[in-house]
Amino acid sequence: MRVQLRLTYEMNRQLQADSNLSLSDYDVLNALRYAPGGRMRVTALAALISWERSRLSHHVRRLQNRGLVECRPAPTDRRATEVTLTDQGWDEITRASSGHIDLVRRLFFEGLPDELLEPLTVGLESVYDNIIDRGTLPAPADES
Repeated sequence: MRVQLRLTYEMNRQLQADSNLSLSDYDVLNALRYAPGGRMRVTALAALISWERSRLSHHVRRLQNRGLVECRPAPTDRRATEVTLTDQGWDEITRASSGHIDLVRRLFFEGLPDELLEPLTVGLESVYDNIIDRGTLPAPADES
């Protein structure tokens, strides 16, 4: 818990200082960056980043007000909402990524001996799979 809390603090601080994005902004924009066409349905995006749908809906509204995303009814199901990165959103997440990646490498991976990287990776993947199997949040679409 201490590692997670401190790392979250440092990532949020670095992102705000370097790019005026919060870690929450980064989570949403980064997930959209890797989605086909920079677009996802709110429900799928919420599951992917492990947020409740209502939290994501509120946050997406704020990102839309800043011009970073657009929200529209899904073309195949007008009841569902799709979130799409705008050009400005693409620019912001692209600019923010290199500093964020450098920070994570410096604070996390440089503190991890090389011989522990693979066992840690295997262990964390196992824990993640268990959380997906036994947790209450729906699995991301590609993991169901």
